[in-house]
Amino acid sequence: MNRITRRALLGTSGALAAGGALAACGSGFSGNPTTAPSSGASLSVGTEPITVLIGSSGTAETNAVTDACNSWGSSSGVKVTVIPASNLDQQAAQGFASGKPSDLIYTSTNDFQTWSKAGNLYAYASTLPNASDFYPSLVQAFTYNNVFSTAPKDFSTLQLVINTDLWTKAGLSDSDLPTTWDQLKTVATKLTQGKVVGLSMSPQIERVGVFLAQNGGGLTSADGKTATANSDANVAALDYVKTLLAAGCCKWSSDIGAGWGGEAFGKQLCAMTIEGNWITGAMSSDYASVKYQVAELPAGTQKGTLQFTNGWGIAAKSANIGGVVSLVEYLTTTDQQLSFAKAFGVMPSLKSAKDQWAQQNPTMVPFVNGADYAQNLPAAPGTAAVISDFDSKIPQLAKTDSKTMLDQVQSDLSAALGG
Repeated sequence: MNRITRRALLGTSGALAAGGALAACGSGFSGNPTTAPSSGASLSVGTEPITVLIGSSGTAETNAVTDACNSWGSSSGVKVTVIPASNLDQQAAQGFASGKPSDLIYTSTNDFQTWSKAGNLYAYASTLPNASDFYPSLVQAFTYNNVFSTAPKDFSTLQLVINTDLWTKAGLSDSDLPTTWDQLKTVATKLTQGKVVGLSMSPQIERVGVFLAQNGGGLTSADGKTATANSDANVAALDYVKTLLAAGCCKWSSDIGAGWGGEAFGKQLCAMTIEGNWITGAMSSDYASVKYQVAELPAGTQKGTLQFTNGWGIAAKSANIGGVVSLVEYLTTTDQQLSFAKAFGVMPSLKSAKDQWAQQNPTMVPFVNGADYAQNLPAAPGTAAVISDFDSKIPQLAKTDSKTMLDQVQSDLSAALGG
């Protein structure tokens, strides 16, 4: 399941392999969002057909995107073809390398940085009519060379998912919903009964990172340019997680026979998990009998969570730049984003859509509330390898000195950002 990794909604694997291929096929990205690419395409809508390469979560998403593109195509007179990728990174890399990429491509934050550096993406987002309506943290995720370059298509955050039957069985009520770390440990301990552990999550920084954010930390500075992995705040955050593991009220999903936190939760191997709003799809399709609620994650010194997003990347060598920008304008309107949300469960990337989305999804409101305080994980070229290596070590956190672990991440991340 792609969404258990840092490449959240519709992410795909293989960014590092793609990065090497892309670096050699740039088109002279200027960082100026108002300048057409070197191919000479203008910003007027042309007649050239448009291809849209997506990493679809399934039929519902493919159909929704296809219907939206066909609707715009009917009004514009431009033929639009939607291609669900079997391996998005590989297919995008092949397109860039050949000089004939798809015009519009689902773009993760990692790919955005790598492809922008290689000159493969056209910078346009700051010129959109609704540019100021995107959540600031999402704008930051898709900013390159200080230019808001690619429009975020949707996003997700991590929050606390609770099995309501097990919660009630443990004698807990809504008044016990944890708002502090101490309270989280208390309820996790009460929920740990028999073969059920109170809290479980995937052993990844993509989940554990929420505790860094809640303690005022993070792997990089706010602008993403400086490594801050071994800060005192981060060390204290990992030490707190270690107390949960040592107490036995928290176990990694891989240690209780599950592939990710959602599976552990669905199989009722745990009473709580830390996951994103994509868990709703797994619960409805695979674990429909399990009753649950979502609560905002407790605060350490402050509220904190992680967010995951994808954008609408426009190929710099598209023959119809103006047409693709117009298409993205349509796809990112409030109404269309709400339509996508209804069709396949994503959260709109626009602030103006928040209230209506919340009304339509009242039980999911904690996820969208997270947009106000969510952090992005590092996504600059070279950082994916650092995150992957960090992930490989987190399963051993209980037996490892937090500072020692974070010192290595600091060294590796500093080298990646410096490079």
